[in-house]
Amino acid sequence: MLEAPSHGQVKIPFKSLPSYRKRFYLKLKKVPKSDLQQKLDRLGQTLTGELLNDSTTRRLYSTDASVYQELPLAVAFPESESDIQQLIQFASENQVGLIPRTAGTSLAGQVVGNGIVVDVSRTLNRILEISPGEKWVRVQPGVIRDELNMQLAEFGLMFGPETSTANRAMIGGMVGNNSCGSNSIVYQTTRESTLELKGYLSDGSSVVFSEINEPQFVSKSEQATLEGSIYHGIHELLSSTETRQEIKDQFPKPDIHRRNTGYAVDQLMDCNLFGGQAPFNFCRLIAGSEGTLFFITEIKLKLEPLPPPKSGLVLAHFSSIDEALQANIIAMRHKVFASELIDQLVLEGAARNSTQRENLKIVQGNPGAILVIEVRGETDEQVAAQADLIRNEIQATRPGLGFPLVTGQDISKVWSLRKAGLGVVANVVGDEKPVAVIEDTAVTIEDLPAYITDVEKLLREKYRRECVYYAHAGSGEIHLRPVLNLKTADGIQEFRDIATDIAELVKKYRGSLSGEHGDGRLRGEFLEQMVGSKNYELMRQIKQLFDPQNIFNPGKIIDTPAMNESLRFTAGQSTSELETVFDFGETQGLQRAAEMCSGSGDCRKTELTGGTMCPSYMATRNEADSTRARANIVRHVLTDSENADRPLDNEAIKSVMDLCLSCKGCKSECPSNVDIAKIKAEFMQAYHDANGTPRRSRMIADIANLNKKGTRLPWLANAIANGILTRKFFRSFMGFHPKRSLPQFAKVNLRNWFSGHQAHPNAGQHGRVKFFCDEFTSYTEPKVGIAAIELLEQLGWQVELADLIESGRAAISKGLLRNAKSIAEENVSRLAECVSEQVPLISVEPSAILTFRDEYPDLLRGDGQQKAKQVGQYCLTFEEFLSQQLALGKISNDLFHETSKTIRLHGHCHQKALVGLAPTVKALQLPKNYTVRLIPSGCCGMAGSFGFEKEHYDLSMQIGELVLFPTVRNEPKENLICAPGTSCRHQILDGTGRESLHPAQILRDALKN
Repeated sequence: MLEAPSHGQVKIPFKSLPSYRKRFYLKLKKVPKSDLQQKLDRLGQTLTGELLNDSTTRRLYSTDASVYQELPLAVAFPESESDIQQLIQFASENQVGLIPRTAGTSLAGQVVGNGIVVDVSRTLNRILEISPGEKWVRVQPGVIRDELNMQLAEFGLMFGPETSTANRAMIGGMVGNNSCGSNSIVYQTTRESTLELKGYLSDGSSVVFSEINEPQFVSKSEQATLEGSIYHGIHELLSSTETRQEIKDQFPKPDIHRRNTGYAVDQLMDCNLFGGQAPFNFCRLIAGSEGTLFFITEIKLKLEPLPPPKSGLVLAHFSSIDEALQANIIAMRHKVFASELIDQLVLEGAARNSTQRENLKIVQGNPGAILVIEVRGETDEQVAAQADLIRNEIQATRPGLGFPLVTGQDISKVWSLRKAGLGVVANVVGDEKPVAVIEDTAVTIEDLPAYITDVEKLLREKYRRECVYYAHAGSGEIHLRPVLNLKTADGIQEFRDIATDIAELVKKYRGSLSGEHGDGRLRGEFLEQMVGSKNYELMRQIKQLFDPQNIFNPGKIIDTPAMNESLRFTAGQSTSELETVFDFGETQGLQRAAEMCSGSGDCRKTELTGGTMCPSYMATRNEADSTRARANIVRHVLTDSENADRPLDNEAIKSVMDLCLSCKGCKSECPSNVDIAKIKAEFMQAYHDANGTPRRSRMIADIANLNKKGTRLPWLANAIANGILTRKFFRSFMGFHPKRSLPQFAKVNLRNWFSGHQAHPNAGQHGRVKFFCDEFTSYTEPKVGIAAIELLEQLGWQVELADLIESGRAAISKGLLRNAKSIAEENVSRLAECVSEQVPLISVEPSAILTFRDEYPDLLRGDGQQKAKQVGQYCLTFEEFLSQQLALGKISNDLFHETSKTIRLHGHCHQKALVGLAPTVKALQLPKNYTVRLIPSGCCGMAGSFGFEKEHYDLSMQIGELVLFPTVRNEPKENLICAPGTSCRHQILDGTGRESLHPAQILRDALKN
């Protein structure tokens, strides 16, 4: 029997344990590749889910949000727990690693490796059980944190820990990484909220880890199973007083509550079995183990009541980071919910992001740092009083530059700015970028100012490097990203040297090298230095206890490869300098445009968390359909292509780009502004050059000419397109889906109507405008253009039709960029002499008019490019023009009737990405009693010709069914459905049978006269 120490440890029988005291590594069996390939094929046939090992899939899963890259053997998508067991058995028999993966947003390379990546995000994503009374929830690992809280809100409960990636981060990843975020000073880390874990050990046996008492512990340790060996072995390892003292002496200070330093043996040894107070629960160890000990299939979480309903943010502006951190110590004396630091470089990065620029308006002046202090209360008065108390105490010693209290809707703008920090700081053009190497070191809040001073001195004096700061200051954790070039040998060496020096500095303060993002393969190499050789050996023994064959996520935390191996880039790596039709000068070339993607996974949002990016991913939940995947595959191909002459003549890029709708959501919503629509169009042009242009693409690109011909004999064109005998043949000829309706040609096109109409007497009172008779509206929906012209004239503007035939939008969408370039050259030449601030160009079709502003400058060069930029600023959507004139006081709502009406608005994707919907909302609210409510939809799914095409029709309708179609169907008939885009209106009609209107139609009909 084991001797029980005097403090009352449990007595358990001794039995032989596996030899875990020697160093071990993953030793891949020398199986011929063909033999292993055959085994993988057989495994794929037996799984309920998928197993993919094609080159494209492996490339897409070779990275996460870190700087690491390694091709996996295969990628599995298990659909049952039986699949998990089969995968474990295969890994054990063939000695290959299993790498659990959810959203793939890890920053330390946790899900990068050469084994089988097991992606549970698409299949194991159900909320299994909610117990409001006992305040717990049971979920599968693929449940998204924010979506879980949406479900829990109806019970007045929430899962507390969050991350900046909470709208796509999944619970399995949060447990594996022991994640937390800005509210950790209240809700701590995921570890403290994890009650029970169900899953599989490395021998395939199913186990449940939860809180147990001493008799239960003894009973488990006596079992002749791997689970029994684990319980027995842990007792043997942690029973020693000397071992526990070594842990206390070497581990980070216990009052640093955000510490992910190897395996949390310091948490486990504090349980009652070893003389502590907390009940024994292996969940404390599994949380933060990064999938190296156990394969999780179910998670039971502790829930918290919703926080007080009223909140406010004190934005404490300071000249320097040091002043902000000193103020943080004062703020933490109060009961605050968060204290976050945003430094000047993050603010500068936000200024480069179109979405965050709007949020920056909250910032006063040009501070060196902002401390965001969140306070909550039951009433607004309580919030204000608490804010005043904190503000006054800080100002007594730190005057600062300003202390505004932000409330209401502006709060979300501040948090959006803060959470976007990871992405916007990476939004740097060129090969030198802020690198997550010392990403989340943590010390006590009292040590934080001195620690930061030491870090700054080290980076400035030794490395002469600028560093980006943003931080969970209230938790003592600072995000540090030195700017490095990892394409050079010097940059890679500095990457390692800086990590080594910072590790020494963190040890000096007895801090944690990782406070949040884990060790992975980035910090694992420094663990022995951080916790001492004895404690590191203890961790190795724990890994051997749980996973004797080292099949669970090998090379993470314990016995990791060198931290500067298997990087995305190699020393001296060349960057493709392709000749392109589009100008990629702003990103220093096409390849660097793709490299702007940091891998942060913002594109993995769902329809529940909102936004437009990425519509195809929202529908399929396939990584291959995400914006990140598209950027990744272009980067891979341009880096590794063997076809030096035509690197974009590539089937992998073609397959991954196929479901991109070119919605442009990524251009605004991606923190790094990766414009995949632009990259896709350039790729398509190159692919056409190498392989020829398909007939359908040529016809769609020539839509202006086809529409013009159709209106010569509209009755005949409509009969051919929609006749009983010709309908099927015509759609087959065009490559369109048989269920898709086609636009009807108008009897009188817009130009013909305009030439015969009589202008309203008010026309010209306020000035003139040029009206772009676009290629879509003019021939199939002239009623929209007529409504716009009639409204503009009655409001006081003389309307003149611009001498333009088309925008080139269709040609761009099909990758015929040289055609589009010719159109752009002609249009810019014509507009340069006739549009100005006083006489703008206006159009009712967002995709057409915004082409002048968005793509034209990129299509042209030299003087033509400058003219395009000049002309573009005077090319406005219909609603933009009205909202501008409203602001100038030239439009009065007295001109509109006072009938009450509710309008449900679905915005066009390009409009949302490039302009925003505020102008549309303002315009639609010109009538006094018109209420506008946004439909929280992303892309409608039509996207020009995409929804017509036979191979894309089903996905198009699936995207519409996410939010748009159900919302429209449930809307009362008396309410108006508004959609500025012609494609959107077509999609709504096909998907719901309900007609939607352009804002021009709604406002024209709302005029008194």
